[in-house]
Amino acid sequence: MSDAVFCCYEQAEQYFKRSFDRPTITFRRSGKNAGTAFLQQNRVNFHPLLFKDNVDAFLEDVIPHEVSHLLVWTLFGRVQPHGKEWRSIMLGVFKRSPSATHQFDVKQVAKTFLYECNCDTYALSTRRHNKILKGAQYRCRKCQSLLKAS
Repeated sequence: MSDAVFCCYEQAEQYFKRSFDRPTITFRRSGKNAGTAFLQQNRVNFHPLLFKDNVDAFLEDVIPHEVSHLLVWTLFGRVQPHGKEWRSIMLGVFKRSPSATHQFDVKQVAKTFLYECNCDTYALSTRRHNKILKGAQYRCRKCQSLLKAS
């Protein structure tokens, strides 16, 4: 994985005729995100389970996608995340389609928690579940009753 990231940097250095600091690479589960670029930390994080199941797609698309975010930050500062600068790097440097989202099967990584109201059952995300544990309340849009853990 780090070889692929550094290969992207070598491509960018040849394209821009300048050097770039290499990022820190981490592997942590991050919801449904295949990868995340932490711009000010010069760090990229990759979802280890999604990587394991989608190696080729990571090498071809996810890694250039996240590296492009870091390059845009270095070259242009704060701009739209998937704006013209990012798209130009995806197309010009990496010759990849500038797609903002992946199409991976996230069923095995997207843990949900079942909650019920008076009329239905809902699968809430980990984030919403944790907010409920801290005191947040969610109501059903149909019957207006509070959602309660199943």
